[in-house]
Amino acid sequence: MHKAASSPAPSHPWLRRIVRGLLAFILALVAVGILYQNIAATRDRRQNPMAGRMVDVGGSRMHIDCTGEGGPAVVLESGLGDSYVSWRKVQPQIAKFTRVCSYDRAGLGYSDSSSRPRTSKVIAEELHGLLQAAGIVPPYVLVGHSMGGYDVRLYASLFRNEVAGMVLVDASHPEQENRFPPELKHMEGTWHREAEFLEYTMPFGIPRLFGFCDNDPVQRAAECDWHAAREGVEEMKAFPESASQTAATGVLGDIPLIVLSHDPNKPSADLPADLAKPTNDAWEKMQEELAHLSTHGTQMIAKNSSHYIQIDRPDVVIDAVRALVEQSRQTQPAPFRM
Repeated sequence: MHKAASSPAPSHPWLRRIVRGLLAFILALVAVGILYQNIAATRDRRQNPMAGRMVDVGGSRMHIDCTGEGGPAVVLESGLGDSYVSWRKVQPQIAKFTRVCSYDRAGLGYSDSSSRPRTSKVIAEELHGLLQAAGIVPPYVLVGHSMGGYDVRLYASLFRNEVAGMVLVDASHPEQENRFPPELKHMEGTWHREAEFLEYTMPFGIPRLFGFCDNDPVQRAAECDWHAAREGVEEMKAFPESASQTAATGVLGDIPLIVLSHDPNKPSADLPADLAKPTNDAWEKMQEELAHLSTHGTQMIAKNSSHYIQIDRPDVVIDAVRALVEQSRQTQPAPFRM
């Protein structure tokens, strides 16, 4: 007997056409998203040009904006993922009585990205290089908001003789991860995933399209791009190591220090009610401890202010900076009075 020849499997050209059509549609959407993001970002930056200048620091460009005259110079260090724009309510007023500089950490705002780890020690070293390259002469009054508190404390430990004073603006505490309610760690995982979502989708314009970028055009121009989203994620991942580095620096000695803390009656809106109070209670205790880092440390509560004191109560930050600037002028030799 002869075996019957097997018949070929039926072909479905219509299925292949559908798959190819879907792939072409997806690729077209991706291309449109990339084009939309690039055009919108370019338009934002053209209509809202950055203040300040770009400075070459070891082959990479970093953005710094210095205004005002006199000394000691005030250096403003932003919180995790924030650009220099976060200080715009504070800087113009400080510039009326001394030199003041805000800047963008590597990868944020207008600064080039860095291949180095995004820990506070590295950030402090990069800031030192930027100030030297920009010709900003010490001593400095360092002002650090939130995670920026780690950065300025690392700076003081590495370059102690350059620091005339420090203002910690609702600054992070190295032990906060262990002293917050355990339930907060689950929320932190959600925040990490949200930040990574922004990083992965930013090149395709999705955060911009769905309104996840800031409505303020100046802030959107500085922060709504892939580099800033990636940098925010990297700083978040490095946060535990930055905390360990900061804890290892110990106390500040006799460096004049003012700790500004948010109003206990204005806890974070991101926290559910059952976590808000225990988290805030722990934060208050840690803020008190920060004031004891220096033998010349004091704490002030910024009434009616949430975490961003420089936005809610810029006057409190300005007054604290003014106090340290005037104190430094009374103790520093004549060349620093400019």
